[in-house]
Amino acid sequence: MFKNKNQPSGVDTVENAKSEPDKDQPWKELGLKQDEYESIKEILNRRPTSSELAMYSVMWSEHCSYKSSKIYLRQFGEKVTPDMKKHLMVGMGENAGVVDIGEGLAVTFKVESHNHPSYIEPFQGAATGVGGIVRDILSMGARPVAVMDQLRFGAPQDPDTARVVHGVVDGISFYGNCLGLPNIGGETVFDKVYQGNPLVNALSIGALKHEDLQLAKATNPGDLVILFGARTGADGIGGVSVLASETFGDEGPTKRPAVQVGDPFAEKVLIECCLELFHAGVVAGIQDLGGAGISCATSELASNGGKGMKIQLKNVLLRDESLTPEEILMSESQERMCAVVPKKKLKDFEKIVNKWEVEYSVLGEVVDEDRLYIDWGHEEIVNVPPRTVAHDGPVYDRPVEYPKYQDALNADSSSKLKRAENETEAAAQLMELISSPNHADKSWITNQYDKYVMGNTALAMPDDGGMIRISEETGLGVALATDANGKYCYLDPYVGARQALAESYRNVAVTGAAPRAVTNCLNFGSPENPEVMWQFKQATAGLADACQELGIPVTGGNVSFYNQTGETAIYPTPVVGVLGVIDDVARRVPSGWQDDGNNIYLLGTTYDELDGSAWAKDLHNHLGGRPPNVDLQKEKELASLLYGATQQGIIEAAHDVSEGGLGIAILEASLRFNVGARIWLTELMERDGVDLTAALFSESQSRVIVSVGREDDVKFQALCEARDVPVLRIGVTDKENQAVDIQGVAKLELEAIRGAWAGVLPGLY
Repeated sequence: MFKNKNQPSGVDTVENAKSEPDKDQPWKELGLKQDEYESIKEILNRRPTSSELAMYSVMWSEHCSYKSSKIYLRQFGEKVTPDMKKHLMVGMGENAGVVDIGEGLAVTFKVESHNHPSYIEPFQGAATGVGGIVRDILSMGARPVAVMDQLRFGAPQDPDTARVVHGVVDGISFYGNCLGLPNIGGETVFDKVYQGNPLVNALSIGALKHEDLQLAKATNPGDLVILFGARTGADGIGGVSVLASETFGDEGPTKRPAVQVGDPFAEKVLIECCLELFHAGVVAGIQDLGGAGISCATSELASNGGKGMKIQLKNVLLRDESLTPEEILMSESQERMCAVVPKKKLKDFEKIVNKWEVEYSVLGEVVDEDRLYIDWGHEEIVNVPPRTVAHDGPVYDRPVEYPKYQDALNADSSSKLKRAENETEAAAQLMELISSPNHADKSWITNQYDKYVMGNTALAMPDDGGMIRISEETGLGVALATDANGKYCYLDPYVGARQALAESYRNVAVTGAAPRAVTNCLNFGSPENPEVMWQFKQATAGLADACQELGIPVTGGNVSFYNQTGETAIYPTPVVGVLGVIDDVARRVPSGWQDDGNNIYLLGTTYDELDGSAWAKDLHNHLGGRPPNVDLQKEKELASLLYGATQQGIIEAAHDVSEGGLGIAILEASLRFNVGARIWLTELMERDGVDLTAALFSESQSRVIVSVGREDDVKFQALCEARDVPVLRIGVTDKENQAVDIQGVAKLELEAIRGAWAGVLPGLY
């Protein structure tokens, strides 16, 4: 694509660009628009060289530049109050956000997408998604301590779903397990809307001392620029930066650049090597090489530091000597880092990387100019202002159009659906729902992940949130949860995004942690579709407003567009991750009953809210109406109550009521530790004015079920009253009677529930 047959050397130099201004260039094939190509020529006052064109094409891609989303993402910073920033050490704009958790410790966390590569090559796509997000965490100076994954697959019975599921799960387990990182949670959702565009979002969290913080910038002229880690190969040329910036056609992807190939053992060594480099104080700036490879690392380090660089590209160590300069710049080969090292620290740097047997090469040095110079031997092939590559790319205010289908969709309420006419039908629907793929046991997936390696996992799947101990001396830890409901967002993207935050916030609160910070991965269809951009505009506004109302800042995240096959876009799926802090993980609260004779309470109010519910979609194949209302003040009050009760040791179990409603929540809490329960719903139905179907399956927000020892009943109810949280006793745990006895409805034996629940995914895959 890049070779110029008229040049014996095959290298397009800056001099060539000046002397051959009219040379045809493959800007369209590289994903650039004509006006973008013209902008590059205007910036450089000439046509770009082939190497410059390669750099701009990957760095100005949708995946790297956020050119269609920037105008909306700004509000995450604009709507942050000073109080929201009090624990924030590093916010948006760096590789990952960093949050102070006390005791001189901090954590960094982030979620990113690897959707398109995971459809083309599920194993390597998912594996390198894990590897990439772990390096983002590492580049902040932190030791990675855990990972999570957020997965959306197509129709469970479709043969291609099996291909993607097996590859993705194998890739995640292979890479994470080899790194020795516990996988502490996530989500798995099936829906035919994701058939051609599965979502593979990966989250990682790392821990560091305040003084160990690293930033991606080059500020000191004369410092060396060093590439270290794996050699650069042909795998991943263009990779995610191009692949994630293109819509899949009906017959498959229209662009098929090589998916990156991961080596977790090389990354494990790289992690230990980097941590020793950080602790030795020999690194002045650090950047991982992910999307856009060397193009990204050099331009971003220079731009962030307000300086330039002089780079010799022939110094890059290669796995494939046939690579052209353009391909080297675009390659997204994994397990590579770029460090800025003071010259006086070079010997110390070399000693450490040699100890770990990590290969390195000095590419060049930082210069006190606003230019990024890259040479190929004696020939200059890049001469650009680094900020124009890394940060000042195109910004689009794309057309926004209210969807033509929206009014009819919202008018199509679930009220017309047939409700259970008697208790027998209600029980049958409950069993049908618990044995549907979206609500069945996910341990076929999660058991392939090591959840307890490193010995600091306090909670993991199937609990509502994962929890990791950060300090082994004091027990200080953090909890993490991620949530998204694409059905709600399809019905109303503004409310749906708020609900995603509310549920993730609540899932952290039920563990006993205090929510503190947010990350997100915004998965949408094509930004060239005005109706998709309306969804994106509404969802980002909803999320930003909700963060402001909850007083919790967005620390960073990712946007994934072009999740669309032909004219069919996925549901808008903003995955929201919330991090919370707990002073001692010994206070953690699991999601299931443990002891006999504890009272079971429902916190919150149940409304007749079945639109967009699992009851409507999974049992009746209906999606329409309006999603449940979200009251964030109630969420704050509920979280405050749960935190206070946890601090006093009152709550023995807590489980949020979300998809599937109260009925599913009760069954899950009983299955967690195989402890039955006696449940009565009559008073709930009378108090909240709902029928049996709504009582069991409504997905009203701000609700949690808890179990409390009888000796703490009075104290617990007083806490609820003080925080104005509605509370109702709905049952009692029953360890001896191995059943969920919903009085007046059915007595469901735990063995029968588990049999229906546990065999679904193994039966499918």
